[in-house]
Amino acid sequence: MKIIDKIRQGSQFISLEFFPPKKHDEWPFFFNTVERLAELNPLFASVTYGAGGSTHVDSLEIVTKLQKEYTLETMAHLTCIGSSTDDVASFLDALTAAGVENVLALRGDLPQDTDTNPVSSPLLQHASDLVSLISSAHPAFGIGVAGYPETHPEALSPESDLSYLKLKLDNGADFAITQLFFNNELYHDFVQRSRAAGIIKPIIPGILPVVSLKVIKRIITMCGATIPADFMAKLEEADRRGGAAAVQEVGVAHARAQAQQLLEAGAPGVHIYTLNRAEVVLELVEGLLR
Repeated sequence: MKIIDKIRQGSQFISLEFFPPKKHDEWPFFFNTVERLAELNPLFASVTYGAGGSTHVDSLEIVTKLQKEYTLETMAHLTCIGSSTDDVASFLDALTAAGVENVLALRGDLPQDTDTNPVSSPLLQHASDLVSLISSAHPAFGIGVAGYPETHPEALSPESDLSYLKLKLDNGADFAITQLFFNNELYHDFVQRSRAAGIIKPIIPGILPVVSLKVIKRIITMCGATIPADFMAKLEEADRRGGAAAVQEVGVAHARAQAQQLLEAGAPGVHIYTLNRAEVVLELVEGLLR
């Protein structure tokens, strides 16, 4: 079933994002996490796809298991950097065979461990190109795309960034999921600006619980997100006071408060970047949807 059809049913929801473990000996623990979080009845679960498609084989196997064995409506990330149209068609055919009907169409980042740029099809330079290809050649797929409340780091301006989001949605995408953010006003302003630009499709806020000060500092450096000064001060104080456990306590409480306020303000749902951490997500979502 296309995710957009489930969204249109009108009930607020949670959805989850998983990433493939780097090593296969970590898979039993990973699928134990999936099993525990499947009990939350998420509207859908997405699975990431490594830079330049570096984990696409693992992603395909994992989305297949999530769809068939855990009966989760699964959305596979699909990037076009380093891909040909044949590569994309092959991946989509494999998803179809697995019963997966949804993809998150992304341009993708360049791999960090190589000095050469992967060769991409001239027809697949941007996420909007990938959306066009999927919607025209594989219309049975539901398509999600990414949105950036704080503007994509490579965008010329917020207005230019919004125009590209509109292009992706106009080319056939059904909805957008936002990059992580830590101040809900950024999301509300982003939605307001999007509506003013003519974007009417759903925009789902993406929420990341902070579980490590070191990790979140690295993540925001990579994606261009910001952390409010007062929240960062709380995280740093927690780190000095009690280390990683205290940081996680503060981070999860902040994420939970974000999710509650977003739902109360009318967001269609919240998409949680799980970090493959069952306990963190279970604490975050407890009692959110009543």
